[in-house]
Amino acid sequence: MNKNSGIVKSLTAGIRQLVSRPIYLLMMVVVPLVTTFFFVDLMEEGIPEKSPAAVVDLDDSPVSRNVIRNLGSSQLTDIRYKVSSYADAMDLVKEGKIFGFFMIPRGFEADAESGRETTITYYSNMAYFVPGTLSFKAFKQTAVTTSGAIAMTTLVSSGINESMVNNLLLPVTIQEHCIGNPWLNYSIYLSNSFLPCLLELIIFQITAFSILQEIKKGTSERWLGDANGSIVTACAGKLVPQFVIFSLVGLAMQGILYGFCGFPMNGSVTAMIAAMLLLVASSQAFALFIVSVVPNLRIALSLLSLTGILAFSIAAFSFPVEDMYPAVGIFSYILPIRYYFLIYINVALNGYEAFYCRWEFIAMILFMILPLLMLWKLKRDSASPVYIP
Repeated sequence: MNKNSGIVKSLTAGIRQLVSRPIYLLMMVVVPLVTTFFFVDLMEEGIPEKSPAAVVDLDDSPVSRNVIRNLGSSQLTDIRYKVSSYADAMDLVKEGKIFGFFMIPRGFEADAESGRETTITYYSNMAYFVPGTLSFKAFKQTAVTTSGAIAMTTLVSSGINESMVNNLLLPVTIQEHCIGNPWLNYSIYLSNSFLPCLLELIIFQITAFSILQEIKKGTSERWLGDANGSIVTACAGKLVPQFVIFSLVGLAMQGILYGFCGFPMNGSVTAMIAAMLLLVASSQAFALFIVSVVPNLRIALSLLSLTGILAFSIAAFSFPVEDMYPAVGIFSYILPIRYYFLIYINVALNGYEAFYCRWEFIAMILFMILPLLMLWKLKRDSASPVYIP
């Protein structure tokens, strides 16, 4: 039998499957692109500002009011409430109206002027990581500035020269130069990790669903027969059309991020295009491997959904692998998105040559070889389909 006829039949059947149900093109094209536009619009400001906060001023003195004015001038917090007790402030936190509060104790001015120790307390709700972190940063900056001002006043009043006091309080002048993202634009970091990870999750689902539908419906024998009994040809017939569509969608996402939004592209455009193509192929291969090991639609989709969702956390977008528990951090290296993320950081942000990311590219290529180890099992299950609900 002509081998080329098997390839043509498989590709024709794969394309026919994609156009037979709107859910395929909806999930493969509409969802990722709409999510991309939604996300970049949501993060248009770059970094969230004016996190709602409150102050508890138990001293109500000119000095404490000056501290509150300094806190209110920060772009990171919006002092929406001034309450009279710790309990009232905690009630606002529990109700979700604020993400932190700043507390000045009684006798603050008197203690500061007399040189006695005084304490400024601030609370941040870290259950909401971003606004909680912004509140914490603003509170800490205000507390440190206030502490320095009090120490300077005390030392100057004791007769020490003001310039010497400055040298004592700030012996080292720090200059910050943010490499790769000097604007501190949160969207540049988050969009380039969240959106490709979403694409990977969709690839997982579509790959598993399109293949295991054959076993579920009992049509896998015909599917395998169209490929002249070759499981490689049968899978290629389904995955190649999907690869073309997902690749075009992935490149469109990159075009939106680096072209339309103007996100930094300090390295090779070709390397990032190659990384996206490898992300699509390696994600398909990973899903194909799971499908081969577990040829049950419900279980395979559950496993891939869990893996795809956990990728948002364990791929180290927001928390470094080195600081994870080893038993958790090791799982970051079994996900294709982890290697795409490293390529993005090194090429697009840091401007490295693609040569220095060669191991990440190799790792993604190895993912493409992985399902070859288990395709024999998928062939056996497809030749004798038994669907277990």
